[in-house]
Amino acid sequence: MDYLNSVLESIGNFVSGVPLVTLIIAVGVYLTVRLGFLQGLKLPKAFKYAVSNEENGKGDVTSFGALCTALSATIGTGNIVGVATAVVSGGPGALFWMWLAAFFGMATKYAEGVLAIKYRKVCDDGHILGGPFYYIENGMGVKYRWLAKVFAFLCLCVGIMGIGTFTQVNSIASAVNDFFDPDMAYTVSLFGKEYSYTIIITGIVAAVLTGLVIIGGLRRIAKVSEVVIPVMAVLYFGACLIILCLNCEEIPSAVQKIFHNAFDLKAAAGGTVGAMFIALQKGVARGIFSNEAGLGSAPIAAAAAKTKEPVRQGLVSMTGTFIDTIIICTMTGLCIIVTNSDNIGLEGVNVTLNAFREGLPFNESVSSFLLTVCLVFFAFTTIIGWNYYSEKCLEYLSGGNKKIVSAYKYLYIFAVFIGPFMTVSAVWTIADIFNSLMAFPNLIAIIFLNGVVIRETKKYFDKKSNKF
Repeated sequence: MDYLNSVLESIGNFVSGVPLVTLIIAVGVYLTVRLGFLQGLKLPKAFKYAVSNEENGKGDVTSFGALCTALSATIGTGNIVGVATAVVSGGPGALFWMWLAAFFGMATKYAEGVLAIKYRKVCDDGHILGGPFYYIENGMGVKYRWLAKVFAFLCLCVGIMGIGTFTQVNSIASAVNDFFDPDMAYTVSLFGKEYSYTIIITGIVAAVLTGLVIIGGLRRIAKVSEVVIPVMAVLYFGACLIILCLNCEEIPSAVQKIFHNAFDLKAAAGGTVGAMFIALQKGVARGIFSNEAGLGSAPIAAAAAKTKEPVRQGLVSMTGTFIDTIIICTMTGLCIIVTNSDNIGLEGVNVTLNAFREGLPFNESVSSFLLTVCLVFFAFTTIIGWNYYSEKCLEYLSGGNKKIVSAYKYLYIFAVFIGPFMTVSAVWTIADIFNSLMAFPNLIAIIFLNGVVIRETKKYFDKKSNKF
């Protein structure tokens, strides 16, 4: 078993390492240049479109609903735990490289949104289905249908046994247990192992709530996301803002640390590799896997937006990357740095937890509870968001078989229920491999169809009498 885990970890590190990160950044840089730095010049217009509905737009949900559905899947534990890991292991400079990855990722996310609307399909019952599988098949041609099916299969696997279920509900259960029963005082023996009652109750509650949401379909997922995502984002942003205001005198020093470490060529502690390169590796990788630009998941939600204009939805889609990384991840990183929580030997969620305890003007219990609530809700919205992604992939693979899709909903709920009890490292590693592999078919399609994105963009802004 140890040998299997070692092999899988080696495969996972290779797949999600330099080849994937380099390809995603290269595609983002290429699109940025070809689009004339659109993500910076058109960002105000993008936010305007995100909160205003298009007249006579065709789709299942509003553009804002589609954006919130996509954000529900991207804003998760990575924004709290992932950022902490990047800053601790890569230094404060990781935050700079995270920003850079997000900037170029916005161009990629824009292209995904354009292609999602351009090549989406209206099914017989009137609902919309789209995403990388359709812009591969319809954009690149039927002979590439096999590549579309590869993407759909990998995305389905990520949803049912990766990002969507096990990792998120396990994070929820751990956070709740650490707050309510950290000493494991109330336990029961299951499957030959002792579990706290809080973990069992959390698994049941998470499964029930997931069922109540996902059985209602996309419209209910979008409605829940439209409420939960803004409220929790504002709550988390507000808590971070309080920490930064109370430690405002440390902000200039924190910013200096970020830029100094980002370009520091001196050897990192205990090795010969420059601190800059460690920060670059950790920051870029975390930025990519936090906002999911290039992975191909977000365009599945974007395709359902009520719009007739691919470019309009592309602009809305790229705001998701800005919100996820430039705003939320930055707030997390700054709070960790100004409270010096990255230099006291802590790891994972405990780093951010220490920042909240040290930085907020409340007692430790209140600060811990606040972070726990944010973590739980961010993880829960990721669960329902990824159900939608994987469900749409299954719909594509099954040719729209409603019985198979309906059965899958219950399988997904069951996976959420057993998530707190799944601790086999091989399962997590396989999920990471699927998560990384699904990006390659999507990136191939974006490269192949980048001319379509450029033409659609020029046509749209020429029509709007805006200089492109």
